[in-house]
Amino acid sequence: MIEQAMDGLSMNIEQTNLDKLRSVFPECVSEGKLDIDKLLSLCGEYIDNDFEKYKFEWKGKADCLRLAQKRSTGTLRPCPEESVNWDSTQNLYIEGDNLEVLKLLQTAYYRKVKMIYIDPPYNTGNDFVYADDFADPMARYKEVTQQTTKSNPETMGRYHTNWLNMMYPRLRLAANLLRDDGVIFISIDDNEVTNLRKVCDEVFGEENFVGCGVWKRRTSSAMDQSKVSTDHEYLLMYHKGQFLPFAGYKKDYKGYSNPDNDPRGPWVAGDLTVGMNADMRPNQYYDLVDPKTGKVYHPSYNRVWSYAPDSMQKLIEEDRIVFPEDTSQRPMKKRFANELKSDANPFSTWMSEVGLNTEGTRAVYTLFDDKSLFNYAKPISLIKTIVSQVTSQDDIVLDFFSGSATTAHAVMQLNAEDGGNRRFILVQLPELCDEKSEAYKAGYKNICEIGKERIRRAGEKLKDTLESSGLFVRTAKRYQDQHGSLEGLTYAEWEECPDVINAKKEMAAKLDVGFRVFKLDTSNLKTWDATPIEDEQLDLLYQRMNGMIHRVKSERSDLDMVYEIMLKLGVPLTYSVHPLTIRDKTAYAVGEDFLLLVCLAENVQPEDVEQMVEYAPAKIIISRDSFADDTAMANTYYILRDHGIELKLV
Repeated sequence: MIEQAMDGLSMNIEQTNLDKLRSVFPECVSEGKLDIDKLLSLCGEYIDNDFEKYKFEWKGKADCLRLAQKRSTGTLRPCPEESVNWDSTQNLYIEGDNLEVLKLLQTAYYRKVKMIYIDPPYNTGNDFVYADDFADPMARYKEVTQQTTKSNPETMGRYHTNWLNMMYPRLRLAANLLRDDGVIFISIDDNEVTNLRKVCDEVFGEENFVGCGVWKRRTSSAMDQSKVSTDHEYLLMYHKGQFLPFAGYKKDYKGYSNPDNDPRGPWVAGDLTVGMNADMRPNQYYDLVDPKTGKVYHPSYNRVWSYAPDSMQKLIEEDRIVFPEDTSQRPMKKRFANELKSDANPFSTWMSEVGLNTEGTRAVYTLFDDKSLFNYAKPISLIKTIVSQVTSQDDIVLDFFSGSATTAHAVMQLNAEDGGNRRFILVQLPELCDEKSEAYKAGYKNICEIGKERIRRAGEKLKDTLESSGLFVRTAKRYQDQHGSLEGLTYAEWEECPDVINAKKEMAAKLDVGFRVFKLDTSNLKTWDATPIEDEQLDLLYQRMNGMIHRVKSERSDLDMVYEIMLKLGVPLTYSVHPLTIRDKTAYAVGEDFLLLVCLAENVQPEDVEQMVEYAPAKIIISRDSFADDTAMANTYYILRDHGIELKLV
């Protein structure tokens, strides 16, 4: 069948959600509208007409929701010339307003992202370039990218409101991209942590709150008039629903031993008391006697034994109690390594082992030849820690406030260390650098230019150091474990082994340090101008109609159009695109398995389509302007129908 032509708009989120509800509760939809009361009753919910209930409201919230659901008229234009390893990389760097970009990513990346990390503006009063005004988003984006950062001072009277209006629609859209087992991490400080928690409770569900990490960001004091130095920030954590536990930290078994040759294996002595007093647990307040020596161990009034007498006797008979020589000391319980419920310690919300802000600043400083181009970048160790906690080898990590691109750096470094193939998607508004800044003087006009260059430099450095004693040794040790042939060799001998040399080359080749650059722009397809026309302006109507004969904008390339088609059809932007010559016409194969075949050439004939069929694509996309005539289009439909191939017009 011939599908309806593309309209140049992003995924209709509102309609998609309504279709899902209609499929499950068809009786709740009438004349295209959802009957909320009927839906609640079918779910067994009491319909409460009392409007005095707990809600988190602010001015503009309803407009924010509508803004999130409003379809984007934009697209993402490919920029191979600014990319690294365009043909092979699985990473993306997108320049543009993240609100519009998140809308555009809905179809291709809906429920595909394992982890999101964002470091949004903290609403300190100085940085607020994301001031959405609910007008035409693409027009606003064009305007904003020509201006410097705007402030959001407290004197505006809508200090918190403006910030919430910025965050709410973006979090709504981000939630759609998370996998069912996905996790989001959000850095924030005291200015908005309370409001952010309330917003996230609504968007992700209060029951899906994981924790609030506290990160010590500096050691030096910064006292204000209160003589209090705020040295920490927060890391809010929410999961999507089907939560998989954090990886935690591998237990250290150094304290375990087996001095008495216990057949149950290594053990460590653990506390045998509980924090209850004798009045609270009288049956656990008793003298404990060593059956071998007859020595008596008296209980503490404020901290009684962990077990009642009968249970304690059973543990003694099982040789699980260690009695000290000195009766003033407490007996201990054997805790065997093989009986532990987990071989990992939990991830602590007190993030004391993560680097300081100075680490992040120093990383950028070092990469850019000792130039201070970006202040207050997050430390690589912070991002790498959380990525390692919740992701597996091939997961997607999204950061739509990417700033200096620390997230990309952390993902690549973690992949280098553990041999993973995690992929990143970064989104950043091209905020202009101050002309007085060192970044501007160094030739970087906006933040995106800094971020892209950082990824390039970090990638080159990782490639160079992969074979050195740091990253490589850890990776090579795994190789040695997998190939026992290297056992017993000295490091010098081992390093000269042909297998090791080849392993180095393989690891360096596998490490993906590239990225595809895309930039937000208006759709490649012309849109109809619906401005009212007076009767005497018929010539203007004719002009508009003639302008729509060829819907693709003349200044746009075939590649621009191919990637917009991919975006609108839900094909990941990292899929391969290869030009093909079919007779005398150029077509584009999308995906190694020919998921799509796109033809934008002129004068397409049925003979051309017959050859396209030989590639056995799942779907063929042809511009409406491409067909020689209506007969050619009709014949194309029948040819593809007979081969079970879909035809879509653009």
